[in-house]
Order: sequence, then structure tokens, then C-alpha cells
Amino acid sequence: MTTWALEGGVDHLNHGAYGACPLPVLEAQRKWRDRMESDPTRFMTRDLPGALEGARTALGAFLGAAPAGIVFVPNATAGVNAVLRSLEPDLGPGDEIVVSSHTYNACRNAVEVTAIRTGASVVTAPVPFPIASPDEAVEAVVGAVSGRTRLVLLDHVSSPTALVMPVERVVALLEPQVPVVVDGAHAPGMVPMALDDLGASFATGNCHKWMCAPKGAGYLHVRADRRDAMVPPVVSHGLNQPLADDETRFHALFDWPGTSDLTPWLVVPDAIEAVGRLHRDGWPGVMSANRDLALAARRIVCDSLDLEPPAPEDMVGSMATVILPGASPGGRPGDADPLMSRLRDEAAIVVPVFGWIGIEGRLLRLSAQRYNSVDQYERLADALAGML
Repeated sequence: MTTWALEGGVDHLNHGAYGACPLPVLEAQRKWRDRMESDPTRFMTRDLPGALEGARTALGAFLGAAPAGIVFVPNATAGVNAVLRSLEPDLGPGDEIVVSSHTYNACRNAVEVTAIRTGASVVTAPVPFPIASPDEAVEAVVGAVSGRTRLVLLDHVSSPTALVMPVERVVALLEPQVPVVVDGAHAPGMVPMALDDLGASFATGNCHKWMCAPKGAGYLHVRADRRDAMVPPVVSHGLNQPLADDETRFHALFDWPGTSDLTPWLVVPDAIEAVGRLHRDGWPGVMSANRDLALAARRIVCDSLDLEPPAPEDMVGSMATVILPGASPGGRPGDADPLMSRLRDEAAIVVPVFGWIGIEGRLLRLSAQRYNSVDQYERLADALAGML
């Protein structure tokens, strides 16, 4: 645990929700903040642009994307909002935006607001859960597309069900005729990335989850033919300021959202380096080991409670969701189940349990990061057996 700031005596099995930042990365962030506060004017006007470009270059190498197509945003939700706001002038009554039934609630809300503003309609592709194969996801999403579809929003890794979606196949079938925005909130650091090769019009993601950067670090990747029409969620000086040498309007618009603490963006390279050191095989080893641990966690819980895994192994990354018996009492789909509080209070286990629309039962989502171990999931299984 010395690598992490996590509280001891607690089994933290919810990395997927908010991430966790290694101590060396927090220390690097502190140094940037000290530098900023020692001379704010020099830092903001002279130091920050070059530092941002250095961080963008490191992130691009990690994501398999040229830096020219990448801008930083606070999180993936902000990236999705930027795409929607940028497309709104071209949307109107009769147009459709396709989402899946597993779409993250915050991003679904953003789509609904765009539909209200423009008169467009939201079409939900019914991706099943339990699910037998990635083919079912492809068929559901592509089958929901029509001649009126103007955008498809697809999670790379679904939040409630933890499914690694077949985004490469969907993008290949739809682009460039139908633009796709890939919501990769969980993807970077969980699955290998090659955004330039993917070919999606837009792809956004979080650096604070599986990459373990500080909260407030996310990115938006935009294909070259789409960049000129992009505007950020917060429009600031970048709209009309003179461009520096080699600076693009795309970067100028997003790089300066107003005076704020941008150190989470600047330490993304430190997070890439720090987490990569946690396995002898670097990042490929980290991702593979986390996936193996997530599958082991699912087996332990399913065997203990006599449950069937709801998804094939090739749709599992560093998280795995299982369906627990018993309806979740009251509340909206996605609200925390009282069992989650019991596990925290009585067993010192932090793991999300929640109801979900169309499911007879409750979802338990298991995360696996380098600070987790098999014995933690065994304790969880024992606690669940007693409480259920």
C-alpha cells in the first residue's frame, strides 16, 4: 500500500468509480503546484503552454494518437459534452442520436439535453445483459442506426455492466458515413489503445481512472476532418487569440479554459510512468494482470453464491459485473443498494452494488487494480454469503 494513499484496513474494490492516484504522482502534482504558486504570472503565461504540449505528447504516445488530435478536458463527460455542443448547429427535427442501453447516465443526460435543444430524437440500442457474445452488441447498435442517424455514442467499457464493447467493429461498420463518439471513460489503462487507427470521429476518456492520474485529467481525440468545427464546453480566449508558432485553433480553444488548476493534466506523463513500473512487463503486464485478477474475482463470487457469469470472458477487462439475487429496494436505477453500505460498515469492503433497469436482481461491480489481491475477493464472497 505504500505506493498508494488509500486508507488501510479497508478492501478498496471500487477503483472503476473514481480511480486512485499513486503517491509519486501526487508528489509530482505538488511540485507543479508549488511552481505555479511561486510565480503565477510566469507559470500561466510562459511555462504552461510548453508543459501542456509535453504532457499531450506523452499522452498521445500512450493512446496511439498524434498530439495534433488530442486536447485535455476535465473528464470524459466533458469530452462528450464538447462533441454534442459542437454538433448541435447541424442537428434538427427528424435527426437521431443513437445510444446503447448501457450508456453512462451522465452522458445519456447530455444527449437528452442536445435532443431537447435541437428537436432531434434519442434512439436506444437494446444491448442485452446478460450477454452471450460481442456479436449481440454489434447487432444491437448497428441495427439501431437509420438514414436519420447523425451520431452514435458508444461506451468503450460500459460503466454499470463493465462490458468491453466491440467498438472497433462498430466504428468500422459505421464510419465515415455515420460519426461515432467513443466514450472511453474506463478504456485508457484498461485495454490497449490505438485511437488514430480506430478511425472514430471522436473519442474521449479519463486519465484519472485506470491510468491513475489525479482527478480532473481527461482527453478528447478528434479526427482531423472534424477538428475545425469543435468548440470546448467553456469558450474562453482561445476563440480569437493570436496563435503561437505551430499552435492550432483546436488546441488554443481547449488548452485555456480560464484560470484553474491544470496540474492534473501536467502529471499525466508521471502517471503513465509510475503505474507502468508496477509490473515487470510495464503497461501490457499491468493491463493483463488486472484483467486476470478481475476474472478471478468474478469466479470467486460466482462460485461462492452459485451464480452464472453474465458475460463472456472476452468482454471483461479490469472490471467484472455479476448479478446478485434480490431486488434493489426503491430509488432510481443505478442508485446505491443498501447492501453497499452494509459491506462498508460491517465488513470494511468498498464495492458498488446497485439496481439497474431491466435486471431482476442487483449488480455488483468488481474492480481489480495493482493494490488488490485474491484474498480481498474471498472476504467479499464470505461477507456476501452471510448478508444475502
